[in-house]
Amino acid sequence: MASFVTHLVSALDDTRLPARTVQTVHEGRPLLVRYDLDRVAASVDRDAWRRRPPTMWRYRELLPHESEDDAVTLGETHTPLLRCPRLGARLGVNHLLIKDESRLPTGSFKARGMAMAVTMARALGVRHLAVPTAGNAGGALAAYAARAGLPCDVFMPEDTPVVNRVEAAIYGARTWCVDGLIGDCGRLVREGAAAIGWFDMSTLKEPYRLEGKKTMGLELADQMGWRLPAAIFYPTGGGTGLLGMDKAFEELASLGWLDASTRPRFYACQSSGCPPIADAFARDLRFAETPPDPHTIASGLRVPAAVGDFMILDAVRRSGGRAVAADEHRLAAMTAEACRLEGLAICPETAACLLALETEVGAGGVDPDEPVVVFNTGAVQKYVEVMPDDAPRVKRAEPFEWSRLQSSSLSRLSR
Repeated sequence: MASFVTHLVSALDDTRLPARTVQTVHEGRPLLVRYDLDRVAASVDRDAWRRRPPTMWRYRELLPHESEDDAVTLGETHTPLLRCPRLGARLGVNHLLIKDESRLPTGSFKARGMAMAVTMARALGVRHLAVPTAGNAGGALAAYAARAGLPCDVFMPEDTPVVNRVEAAIYGARTWCVDGLIGDCGRLVREGAAAIGWFDMSTLKEPYRLEGKKTMGLELADQMGWRLPAAIFYPTGGGTGLLGMDKAFEELASLGWLDASTRPRFYACQSSGCPPIADAFARDLRFAETPPDPHTIASGLRVPAAVGDFMILDAVRRSGGRAVAADEHRLAAMTAEACRLEGLAICPETAACLLALETEVGAGGVDPDEPVVVFNTGAVQKYVEVMPDDAPRVKRAEPFEWSRLQSSSLSRLSR
């Protein structure tokens, strides 16, 4: 196998840069990978993809690595696309599908991006990795760095969920808790890149995490028989997942494998505690402004300044969708309700999508009969701080009072 990559291009001004060399950003803004799509079309078709094992590496002609031997993998299988009729009825839609990314290695969608970013970093000769994170990215990078045999430093705000903190450490990363926000962590990573020489794996600060996240769009199209849903609701912090899917759909349409006129509307979902993209959308701004007091229990959404903000806003507007801020005070309750209704490990970030969907249906922005896909980007088990711990206590030396069942949480499950 040889890569079909031709070059890299600046998302800001189309400046062209060479591939197969270590690259970061252009004038502080992201780079995109470009492919020779004519050669791709001549080399493979959709049916050939379907005959390959169901992993993110199935789509290798639209991925940047040069050889299958380059891949740093922990077994990134396809994630299920599950019908959720009870949750859909609760939200007012008749065709709700959840793409459950919690099944990936390290329990979140971050596995896709880090698998590809670490693959390319190692192939290009990078010898030390570092990342700022407010949630699942740190653990994912630590795991893939360990798989690749590379040292790794992870910087996270000190109030990052405890599972994320210990996860990065258990995989062998040197893990730092910072008295500040993810922006402060990012500053330390940038300073370390100059002082120590490690490579900055921040969101959209290198071009290949986006290519890994792109496989969400390729996989969704594949699973849906190359017919996309009317709307996609996506939890948006740094926004690489949404941007990756947009790029995937554009490339598939250019190949003639998707109907370009039936692209889905993107809904970029945030929390009212940290809504820079939603605020910029409402104010018709090209670039987002940093909120004064960013806070949310959905740690992956606590990104007050996304380097790809203009790209997210462009993609949402071009799709005919919206950027929406869900009520922060309702996230915990919606997380628990969604888990209870469908038995899925719905994370707080996804709860923001569900609340946004409820709002859009109520406002007429989403038709109840439209097919809607919501991405569950992580496993709720990683958010112990927001999980209820109200189990009734039972004393083994005393007779059990069966009347207590009438008021316990068990009785709710039969409704």
